[in-house]
Amino acid sequence: MAAIDDEVKMQMLNGHDEDGADGRHNNNQDGFDDVAIEDVMYMEDADGETAEPGVNNVPKVETKVRNLYFNDGAKRIDYILAWSIKTKKLEEGKKAREIFEKNLKKEGIEIEYDLRGKEIHFAKLHAPYHVLNRYADILAIRMPMKESLALADLKEKYDDLEHPATSVTLKMWDAVSGVGKRLLKPFQVDETILPKKKKKYTCPYSSDKHYLFETTEDGQLEFSNAVRSRIVDYVLRRKAFKEDTQKAFSFGIKKMLNDGYYAAVYPLHEGHWKPGSFNNNRKILFDHWANWKNVLKYQPLDQIRDYFGEKIGMYFAWLGFYTNMLVPAALVGVFVFVYGLFIMHASTSSKELCNAKNITMCPLCDRQCPYWNVTDACSHQSASRIFDNDATVFFAVFMSFWGTLFLEFWKRRQAATQYKWDLSNFVSEEEPPRPEYLSRLESWTTLKINPITGIKEPYLPFWRRRFPVFLCSYAVMLFLAAVAIGAVVGVIAYRVSFLAALHVLEKRVVTDNSSGTAAIETVTLVYKNASLITTITAALINLLIILLLNIVYGYLAFWLTDWECLRTQTEYDNSITLKLFALQFVNYFSSIVYIAFFKGRFVGRPGKYNTIFGARQEECEPGGCLIELCIQLAIIMVGKQLIQNNFIEIVIPKLIKMLKKKCSKETRAQKLARTPWEKDYKLQEAQNNSLFYEYLEMVLQFGFLTIFCSAFPLAPLFALLNNIIEIRVDANKLITNLRRPMAERAADIGIWYSVLYGISRIAVISNAFIIALSSDFIPRLVYKMRYSPDHSAKGYLEHSLAKFNTSDFSPDHRPDPIYGHVDICRYRDFRNPYDHENKYEYSDVFWHVLAARLAFVCVFENVVIVLTSLVAWLIPDVPTLLKEQIRREAYITNEVILKTELMRAHGEEIDHHKVNAIMSDEETNNYETSMYGSQILLHRQTSI
Repeated sequence: MAAIDDEVKMQMLNGHDEDGADGRHNNNQDGFDDVAIEDVMYMEDADGETAEPGVNNVPKVETKVRNLYFNDGAKRIDYILAWSIKTKKLEEGKKAREIFEKNLKKEGIEIEYDLRGKEIHFAKLHAPYHVLNRYADILAIRMPMKESLALADLKEKYDDLEHPATSVTLKMWDAVSGVGKRLLKPFQVDETILPKKKKKYTCPYSSDKHYLFETTEDGQLEFSNAVRSRIVDYVLRRKAFKEDTQKAFSFGIKKMLNDGYYAAVYPLHEGHWKPGSFNNNRKILFDHWANWKNVLKYQPLDQIRDYFGEKIGMYFAWLGFYTNMLVPAALVGVFVFVYGLFIMHASTSSKELCNAKNITMCPLCDRQCPYWNVTDACSHQSASRIFDNDATVFFAVFMSFWGTLFLEFWKRRQAATQYKWDLSNFVSEEEPPRPEYLSRLESWTTLKINPITGIKEPYLPFWRRRFPVFLCSYAVMLFLAAVAIGAVVGVIAYRVSFLAALHVLEKRVVTDNSSGTAAIETVTLVYKNASLITTITAALINLLIILLLNIVYGYLAFWLTDWECLRTQTEYDNSITLKLFALQFVNYFSSIVYIAFFKGRFVGRPGKYNTIFGARQEECEPGGCLIELCIQLAIIMVGKQLIQNNFIEIVIPKLIKMLKKKCSKETRAQKLARTPWEKDYKLQEAQNNSLFYEYLEMVLQFGFLTIFCSAFPLAPLFALLNNIIEIRVDANKLITNLRRPMAERAADIGIWYSVLYGISRIAVISNAFIIALSSDFIPRLVYKMRYSPDHSAKGYLEHSLAKFNTSDFSPDHRPDPIYGHVDICRYRDFRNPYDHENKYEYSDVFWHVLAARLAFVCVFENVVIVLTSLVAWLIPDVPTLLKEQIRREAYITNEVILKTELMRAHGEEIDHHKVNAIMSDEETNNYETSMYGSQILLHRQTSI
């Protein structure tokens, strides 16, 4: 950054002073001499961006670096304040801004104005060194310690201790890891452009211990752009804009934004990202991260963190780790799928069903549906065997362990990331009230002094004010969840009626003598695949309803949360997280839960079907409901990713951009004359809750992967492909479409870890019940072990189909005579035959199968949970070497501080030479070698 900044100052043209060298006020705020627009078009714009070659005969020339400085070319712009001069609150806003900016100047912030715009004016903020130094002390920002000779000696000594004579085991591990690194080398980023950043020893900055920290040649600390903007943002959030400073209504830039006094507040991007622009951090991130040519490359997380801050950096670290963990899950899923393809036609159950020409099945609906041959379900049964086989159980167990390992390994990766990014001891600041909270309660008369800040804030009594609102809010939530369930019921009614309609159509076409042969063959083909067609169309309709309900749920969830009037942003975020996750979870998974656990469970039997609103319930075909569950899951998951994640996030923004470009009346000369702050103002605002939707999207995907993994083993593969695209889409959006967000700090992924953990626990129970209830794994297993003469699956089809005498049909349910007469029909259930003394009652086989299902659920659930819990317990949250590194850093810091402070207490002058010599005395070396070195050797011995 320092090199780029020096080049900035060398390449910038001489700017004018604040009043303008020619007597005009702020006519040249961009730091460049006045240049005719015609000349600019043939060179570069006021922001330093190269004009596109080939447009208006503009030759391509080398681009200047972006202007990020005041007119003097020395003071860096840390923040931009923008306000509209065409607003109803013009005078009120002007007065508020005057007071606010006066308070900023008292704090030491320097301001330069750009008042040339006809609609928007700008104020450029710069934090001088003394302000940065003071707030680094106040906020205890961790700064790099000096790399002294003594510390270098210590590092060499520790390296010797950490790498003793290597054992055979460690040599084998190093060889394996070396091979892995060589295999992954094509996916690594170019370290010559994006070098890995080494962890430096850091400690909280204190001005009275200035001697500890790295400084420039003139003795000043070096603050990164992210730290500079963070300090300025801290000041902006705490300055008053009204004379009355005793109330919370008159503080903070967010409150001013909410009141319309400012239109936007943002730090500047550090350069252009377009081809031909001067090399800068933004362009480097675009070229080597956001660009689609890097779709298979790892992410430069350290550079992302430096540019966007720890909060965004942590999201991409988690997303990248999640995507990497999907690779083994996708490989195993593909293996299970391929195994299913090999056995789909070779399995005994498929062969029996496809060759059973003499088995007539009972009608699938009353009166309008015909008798049908079991061979009509041949393709359905074969497809079902792809997913319903012995490998299904293995895959369900594997995914349970995968979910646990993913969470445990993420905790370890998160701990390492926290240490590297100085977040190990991160403590959230005391949050001010939300601007929206204060705006809604500005006329509220009941005030209460905040015990932390001492400022009077609105106070809402819980039982009198909050409880009724919360009660009503969550009552609406339940109603919205009921709407989603009602939509599922509607889709069920569609399936039943559509299936009956296809059968009626077949009957009419076949009986109509005027119908041609082609029409009869087409309708017959449709009839034979009626169940499949119904399932697919119903899933597509359900997907459309889900996407529409999501839009409604989004608006209503935010409206309800705003109505609750929550005080802080954290409270607001947690509330909206609970609402949207709960609503979308019900919306996406209710239809899948119905098929997995309820469809075909309470059908009844021929002659005595259970009905709802006079209609029979749906039942599963001989192939089972698992294939339908797979189709439903695949369409909803893949459809959501294609439509919502990719089409809405990729295609629609590009279409909107193209339309804006065509409809824009702005000339090219006007575009080229824009300043950096004007260009960034034109970008979309980076919303506070933008990461919320990204996390929600991935957490729902995790639910699809784990809760119903046994029904769709290809889910990890589709998730992997989606996430590879998602990383680049999110990166591209941040780099090219959004204003630069403030570099916020966050030590973890927040409440989402708890949500992921809860989903992983639910997934174990869910998959146990799917295998036990939706698949034929348990009935086939019981048949092989208890009823099969040769303990094979031969004869299972006949075993699983009960017999029904059609004379027992009531007149209202008897099939139309046009379908012919059948004495005995079969149906899928374990019941006594028509000639048994307890005819049509559940047989002994049913109870044996039911007991086996329940036993499987209990065994699967407990074994998997115990084993995954054991794995979680065996894997420490923080790697042992990392713990030692943290202790080492604390030890070295404390030793330097204690010895230096002792020298100061004796009146000695402290300079960097004495600091370097503090840790080099023989006594300290002996102490460290004996104490800390023995710990490392002990660790090595125990690990071997």
